[in-house]
Amino acid sequence: MSESAVPMSSNRPYMLRALVEWINDNGLTPHLQVDARAPGVRVPAFAVRDDKVTLNIALRAVAHLQMDNDAVSFQARFGGVSHSVYVPMAAIEAVYARENGQGMVFPPEPQAGDAPAAAPATAGATATSQAEGAAATPPKKPPHLRVIK
Repeated sequence: MSESAVPMSSNRPYMLRALVEWINDNGLTPHLQVDARAPGVRVPAFAVRDDKVTLNIALRAVAHLQMDNDAVSFQARFGGVSHSVYVPMAAIEAVYARENGQGMVFPPEPQAGDAPAAAPATAGATATSQAEGAAATPPKKPPHLRVIK
């Protein structure tokens, strides 16, 4: 049975809930990094910087926190004024602990209109084009780490 024969829902909501619980269990403050340009995002416009918004979702900072399979929603105060926040799952780019940065960056989710992976004939043509382009440029050195004392 091939992988594409069994469609599965996104794992993002499950990973998000697990990571938020893990961050809370460790006594840290969970934050979400959100793409504020994504469809359906409702956040105060003044909180957006460079098309991103970082949201503190600690239970002490928000009210009525809901994390279901479609979105995260809650009430929060921004500049002393209460706002309703709604963030679709696809707009969440990362979840992390404010104190130490530990968490997870989520890969972009495919949109409804995105094309599936390239067909075998197209993939072969692309691979050939990339191979020809690679021959024209010298190979890059592999990355390395060096210990400095």
